[in-house]
Amino acid sequence: MPVIEVDHLQKRYGEKIAVDDVSFTVEQGEIFGVLGPNGAGKTTTVECVQGLRRADGGTIRVLGLDPIRDRTEVRQRVGAQLQESQLPDKVRVWEALDLYRSFYRNRADIDELLTDLGLAEQRNTYFQKLSGGQKQRLSVALALVGRPEVAILDELTTGLDPQGRRDTWDLVERIRDRGVTVVLVTHFMEEAQRLCDRLAIIDKGRVVAIDSPAGLLTRVGSEHRVHFRPAEPVEDAPLLASPDVTGVSRYRDEVTVTGTKDVLQAVMSVLNERGIGYDALRVEQPTLDDAFVSLTGRSGRTAAQSPTDGRSS
Repeated sequence: MPVIEVDHLQKRYGEKIAVDDVSFTVEQGEIFGVLGPNGAGKTTTVECVQGLRRADGGTIRVLGLDPIRDRTEVRQRVGAQLQESQLPDKVRVWEALDLYRSFYRNRADIDELLTDLGLAEQRNTYFQKLSGGQKQRLSVALALVGRPEVAILDELTTGLDPQGRRDTWDLVERIRDRGVTVVLVTHFMEEAQRLCDRLAIIDKGRVVAIDSPAGLLTRVGSEHRVHFRPAEPVEDAPLLASPDVTGVSRYRDEVTVTGTKDVLQAVMSVLNERGIGYDALRVEQPTLDDAFVSLTGRSGRTAAQSPTDGRSS
């Protein structure tokens, strides 16, 4: 039985439809991504899964439980790092964990948790003195202090610098290695592609696709691109003769060849056969942003930055 089952979920805020007929399942032990731009309905969906909001339609089961009727039991078994959370400035790290730990019957060892999450040296540090990345790790620690079977992590890396984001990605993988099923809510395409076993792309309150990252890329048929500057002119015809090449374009002295995953081999074969040197060669593989564009008709990066009305996600 899936750990989480969401079937035809609907949620409105007045006249605004935040979630419109969303369905998906989450299997035990996977990192399941809920991906989409701000305002897509991601946070509303997971708040309904947690029992923080009552759905207007559809059914939800978490570990076989109804998150509204069985709210107390669900909260004992599901940990959550919310999109926006704040602690008193003068609470120390260990004090926050000790307080949250008291809410659960199955309690994690605080010192072990601090060590696992890289916060041992900040044990006695006030919340206001923590860096952004340390606050995020503390938020995750609070989500894990009750030894949950499922952890819901909502926009975990928003506001972090690139190194902090990658450190947090390593942390998410360690959480999964502890045997915890992870639901990761994000609008970062690179994050979803790096971490998720499967993901649901949500746009305008609807699921537009559910698959593994590789499966989504295969489904939309996104192309690989090879860019290079030849030392001497190279004609289009020999490049286009390869079945792995679908197009050739030029900008100033740079040539761009598009095609299948084997397009690089096709380009190198042509250059080597003709003894043509090159430099500045780089390969662009298809990304989830390409898949998002294909599935929704708009850029995930642009959509993530666009202003929205109502709830942010």
